[in-house]
Amino acid sequence: MKIAFITPEYPHESLGHSGGIGTSIKHLAMALVKQKHKVSVLVYGQKEDGFFKDGDITIYKIKNPKIKGLSWFLAKKKIEKLANTLHSENKIDIIEAPDWTGISSFINPTCPLVLRLHGSDSYFCHLDNRKVKTINKYHEKKAFKNADGIISVSKYTAQLTNTLFGLNRNFKVIHNGINLKLFSPQENTSTEKTILYFGTLIRKKGLLELPYIFNLVHEKHPKVKLVLVGKDSPDITTGNPSTWQLMKYLFTKTSIKQVDYKGAVDYSKMQNLIKKANVCVFPTFAEALPVSWIEAMAMEKAVVASNIGWAKEVINDKKEGFLVHPTEHNIFANRILELLENETLSQQFGIAARKKVETTFSNDLVAMQSVEFYSKTIKEKSK
Repeated sequence: MKIAFITPEYPHESLGHSGGIGTSIKHLAMALVKQKHKVSVLVYGQKEDGFFKDGDITIYKIKNPKIKGLSWFLAKKKIEKLANTLHSENKIDIIEAPDWTGISSFINPTCPLVLRLHGSDSYFCHLDNRKVKTINKYHEKKAFKNADGIISVSKYTAQLTNTLFGLNRNFKVIHNGINLKLFSPQENTSTEKTILYFGTLIRKKGLLELPYIFNLVHEKHPKVKLVLVGKDSPDITTGNPSTWQLMKYLFTKTSIKQVDYKGAVDYSKMQNLIKKANVCVFPTFAEALPVSWIEAMAMEKAVVASNIGWAKEVINDKKEGFLVHPTEHNIFANRILELLENETLSQQFGIAARKKVETTFSNDLVAMQSVEFYSKTIKEKSK
């Protein structure tokens, strides 16, 4: 099968920063290629048009047209034209797009289009108690309504999306997956006790709760280090251009000395940073199904994470990790302390977490499930 992905991001040095959507697409694309399928990735929002090969994956760079008031519409039509050309040349059979800001709302390809729900702007604004832009909700609803098939990375995300748009679309849950060989258990030879967070530094991921949590951990274990990895971002609520700047003032004078913010790190270096961690923490308010959690679990790391919505589809509390609400600072800190002080429990969680990833979040499994859904969608479209 020949599959194309439309995306605003993809992990490659020539394409700029990539977040969770791009990472999940890369994991899936690699697995599809391994299973002898052809994969193309159409990355919009680039500085120039062009294409290149990333191994066996063909990457198309798309520069958005710059015409006031029409740029977004013309970008969609440019993507549509490229997709239809590739389809006419027998280079793609089906297209998959993400739901974020409804990129596919005015794309009408000659082949079937599947929408994968990673979490739309409407979805995240709802979880973050913010008002969504009317234009974003319009495009996202139109894309959701018009797609030939719907895949969702979690049941929670699909059900809430249907509710937010007042629709009742059928959907198939196919979780995000990762490459189990890239993220495999490795011996931690570091003598430092380390807590790791990796992901974007942003309010919705609980980064303004984390300092309060770490302050409590620091009181009991002054030498424990907090390592933060990820791109800094503006804070929508306050207008501050840097979430990291907001965070710094929430740490105590002594705990801030134990914080190491590394900024954005190349994806190939993440495994080594995860390896050195004793506990990985994700106090987030808004996710669909976070790849970062799965990567940490695959490396047999003890995890303390949010207990909101999607979380129970990833971790069973007290079996593969601890789930705690991000605002429960004392409980969250105590769970971290419990894992730092109880190596046996930490290892027990890590082993169980790895098994969960092997049986549920392997990218090989996700690829097979996706191809089965693509095939079904192509058949239904051709009727």
